[in-house]
Amino acid sequence: MQVETSPDQPRKRREILLFLFITVVLFPVLSVMIVGGYGFAVWIYQMIAGPPGPAGG
Repeated sequence: MQVETSPDQPRKRREILLFLFITVVLFPVLSVMIVGGYGFAVWIYQMIAGPPGPAGG
């Protein structure tokens, strides 16, 4: 008795691997890059404009 494999089997496996790559690698890396980029932008802005708070305190 032989188990039949559908022609969509390699495509389904590729889709699962791509989904795992996106959820495990790509989204976390993008999240760190976005948050780090925002923090860097705020840091540069505060170097130019000064720290937040009341002026002349």
